[in-house]
Amino acid sequence: MNDSLAEAIETSEINYMVDRMQAIKEREGNPEGIEITRFNNSVAFYSRTMPWGLFNNVKGTIDERDVDDIIDFYESRKRQFEFQFIPSKANPALFKLLHERSFHQSGFHASLYREPSEVELPQDKHLMIRELQEDEFELYAKIHCLGTGLSLDGQSAVASNNRVLYGREGWRYYIGFYNEEPAAVAVMHMKDQMASLTFATTLPQYRQLGFQTQLLLRRIHDAYKNDCKLIVGQCAYCSSSHRNMERVGMKLAYTRSTWIRA
Repeated sequence: MNDSLAEAIETSEINYMVDRMQAIKEREGNPEGIEITRFNNSVAFYSRTMPWGLFNNVKGTIDERDVDDIIDFYESRKRQFEFQFIPSKANPALFKLLHERSFHQSGFHASLYREPSEVELPQDKHLMIRELQEDEFELYAKIHCLGTGLSLDGQSAVASNNRVLYGREGWRYYIGFYNEEPAAVAVMHMKDQMASLTFATTLPQYRQLGFQTQLLLRRIHDAYKNDCKLIVGQCAYCSSSHRNMERVGMKLAYTRSTWIRA
């Protein structure tokens, strides 16, 4: 690892978030109230209807001079948000300033990486992986919600916010079946020869059957076929996703820290 590789990995995450949020913003009437605002070398994401940190955070190189403007941006929208820092951009003076503004570190999140290569895709007569079809986003959304513990009340919104990415340059959606029953989904974004593993989940009743390993290998294979030079993914540190990524040859790049306001 070195600082330039860490920067490239973070940039890949920023790129897919910008494109994802921009696509949602472009839905007629911007129903989720998406805003993407740059503060010099950092980017702030905001959603009026989706309150989670995933959609309300600041990434990149955060300048001390921008901190109060960033805080004002979210305060004027009455939204809690996160500052996210990778270790190579640790800045004691900035952390001290955030502490003075009542922010504290609330957790870590892991980023892993590997170079793409031609991999042998496992053959299992019970388990099949293919790309998602355009008319299957309600099914995708159902698995997305049930696999992550979300209420099915949000299924239609999840379907709409992902359907806009279908056919958009760089995006690939996958679905897995067990004995022809839909069981798992995954997503990948490719840009500038970087592949980001942006999402994956399996329905609880189909876990421990190898879906996440197969979905990882399929995306590694497709990234290689599309001339990507690096694959990156994010997950909770020491989670089952972390272990699955290591099993397919991915290495820990860093754990980024999350800061929130008390």
